[in-house]
Amino acid sequence: MAQRSSQRVFRKGRLSAQEAQRLNEVRRKAMKDFPPDPNRPRPTRTGIGARIRAAREAKGMTWYALAKQAGIPNPATIRDMEYGRDVKLSNIEAVAAALGLVLELVEQDA
Repeated sequence: MAQRSSQRVFRKGRLSAQEAQRLNEVRRKAMKDFPPDPNRPRPTRTGIGARIRAAREAKGMTWYALAKQAGIPNPATIRDMEYGRDVKLSNIEAVAAALGLVLELVEQDA
């Protein structure tokens, strides 16, 4: 049985218009054949997760860059925050500090 090479192909320079058009057509066909699941998890629109996402995007940071700056080893932790999943308070504090945000407790209105 022949072994397949798993080497990546890297492209140097910008794509030609023809190559960009070809790749966009491939993407379009792939999306048609394999549409995204409409029930997939989505980022939360309210609360801490939404605020963290807005601040991260405003600074033009990726999950990876924010995790690195906050000293969190797994970038998926940032995703989990933004999706409203349970995460450690210490991670939320580290992310808030990395984004220049302050966490504070306030009383709820009755």
